[in-house]
Amino acid sequence: MKNYLRTALWLVCLFLFVNVKAVPKAKRVVMIALDGISVEGFEQAHMPHLDSLLAEGVLSLETRNIMPSVTLPNWTSHLTGSGPEQHGVVNNGWEKSKKPNLPPVCKDEDGYYPSVFKVLKDENPEVKTAFYYNWKNLIYPYNKKCFDEVSFLEDDMYVENYDKAFDFLLKNREEPTVIFLYSVHTDHIGHKYAWMSPEYICSLEEVDKEIGRFIIKMKKAELYESTHFMFLTDHGGIKHGHGGVSVQEMIVPWGIVGPGIARGKKIFEPNNTVNTASVILKLFRVKQPSCWIGKVPEFIFK
Repeated sequence: MKNYLRTALWLVCLFLFVNVKAVPKAKRVVMIALDGISVEGFEQAHMPHLDSLLAEGVLSLETRNIMPSVTLPNWTSHLTGSGPEQHGVVNNGWEKSKKPNLPPVCKDEDGYYPSVFKVLKDENPEVKTAFYYNWKNLIYPYNKKCFDEVSFLEDDMYVENYDKAFDFLLKNREEPTVIFLYSVHTDHIGHKYAWMSPEYICSLEEVDKEIGRFIIKMKKAELYESTHFMFLTDHGGIKHGHGGVSVQEMIVPWGIVGPGIARGKKIFEPNNTVNTASVILKLFRVKQPSCWIGKVPEFIFK
């Protein structure tokens, strides 16, 4: 009997050891978030820096977003592991102060649905979090108490936020860190000139240069190898808009790179944008809230 128990304990320890080794605990996660990136636009645009980054990890070109295919509900879903049915953000005009018609299924002490930033901070107050954005409504669904740094730029400006994000990473290089680095300019160009217009493609190629500059700085600072990067978007578009349920609007690129992540892999298995926050919690070995519906796609790991 003692030998049996000893063997069983050894197997359990071996199982835990193998799984810990397969998915190293994250040191930092950087979400590169661009608004309105269609699969067709992503494939057509010349984006060598983003392509090189994603070639080192896992890329899905068949990830589905949530309905409606509009901005605020979708980014909220990325960052809360849930759909509008759970978090209650159903349109771009959502504000907690307006007493939304559909209340969230759970709330924090200030009445906000729990985001990935909130869950991480509750688990470990030493986690450093930052939110960089240039569309004012974007931050409304989140409790600002969860952020160590917030930076909003007007008029679709975004380059300064890439510099701020790098400085934040450098300052907190010894601390677990999560950064959301977002720009809306690609979406606004799509609305103005149409999705897949030359101007839209140019906007993707323009931001790729900034992504490249950001990555070079991280490599020089010896932060790159120990960082998980995620490439995220909220929806695609047709002509001058989005919000429907077409393939062009509802299927988007999604990618992840970093320690423990499979390398050079394209995934065709079902994936959804609500899985983003669940993956981040998995990387930090934090249990997700019971009200979340996101799942961790295990096929992204080595």
